Amino acid sequence: MPDEFHPRHLAVRVLEVAAIIAVVAIAITALPGLDEVRARLANADPAWIVAVVLAELGSCGGYLLAFRSTFCQQMSWGLSYDIAMSELAANSLLPTGGAGGLALGVWALRQAGMPTAHIARRTVAFFVVTSAANFFALILVGLAMFLGILTGRGSALLTLLPALIAAFGALLVGLSPKLLRALGERGADADPDSLSGRLRLILRAWLTATADGVDQAIALLRSHSFGVIVGSFSYMAFDIAALGFGFAAVGHVPPLGPLVLGYLIGQLGNLIPLPGGIGGTEGALVGVFALYHVNVSDAAAAVLLYRLFQVTIPALFGTPAFVMLRRRLIRADRPALVCQPLALDVVELPAKT
Repeated sequence: MPDEFHPRHLAVRVLEVAAIIAVVAIAITALPGLDEVRARLANADPAWIVAVVLAELGSCGGYLLAFRSTFCQQMSWGLSYDIAMSELAANSLLPTGGAGGLALGVWALRQAGMPTAHIARRTVAFFVVTSAANFFALILVGLAMFLGILTGRGSALLTLLPALIAAFGALLVGLSPKLLRALGERGADADPDSLSGRLRLILRAWLTATADGVDQAIALLRSHSFGVIVGSFSYMAFDIAALGFGFAAVGHVPPLGPLVLGYLIGQLGNLIPLPGGIGGTEGALVGVFALYHVNVSDAAAAVLLYRLFQVTIPALFGTPAFVMLRRRLIRADRPALVCQPLALDVVELPAKT
């Protein structure tokens, strides 16, 4: 087991996150200049808070559906739940910008007996399909706001430019398999007996696996896989809904355009290497909403309320799931062997009509 996933270290991470949340709570109650934020949080509507919780649970459900549909639909729902929720807990507790959850999933699937080649290919595919929902939403909503189809205040710099950047990124991802395979071919004649040769062969294998994974993601999306499409969209949409419910609990909900763009751009703060992205994500979200002319006090209170549950719910459900996952892997004899035939699958893109 990777050292960072040892139960003792995860327990320390839980305490760290709890301490950070406590410090933030104390700061909100004690620091001057936050009277409006304190008032909004103190008067938050309990019904909307319940809606935030339910939306976050829906987001977790979307992640689970996308995970099982991408990796192996023959895998039991129990094993799928334990791995998926453990990944979400790792994303909340580890300062890795989301990479910790994927790494935990790779370890768990290998221990469960899933073929290594399948894990590598499908891990890349899973990252691509869950990111695709964000890219497509950013493109559609950004263009809709720029063209005036969706209401909201924002210049071309805040509407058209993010949409174009997202479209360019999606294009690069779509073209990346050919480029990655071309780069990998340069290492085909490497000498396996030398250190540099072994490194080139490892790099070639990584490039090939990444290219195969992107092709697999494209195949899944073009085949209209119900679980992949609905799961990845639900994972994003329910999380956006949770943020919108947070606004409803403490004040006024922004128009759909600024809400979605503020969420998608502000989530980049999660890339800052802090446990659960605490601090970076909140600051980025509030800052981006301010650019879209959302009331800063409303945004600060709503983001804090939303982030409280976005961080704690995956940790609360995922930590017990990780304990059950370890027990399941100890007691069961490689429970993912049912996916063994998938090691031989060939990535095929549906023919265009």
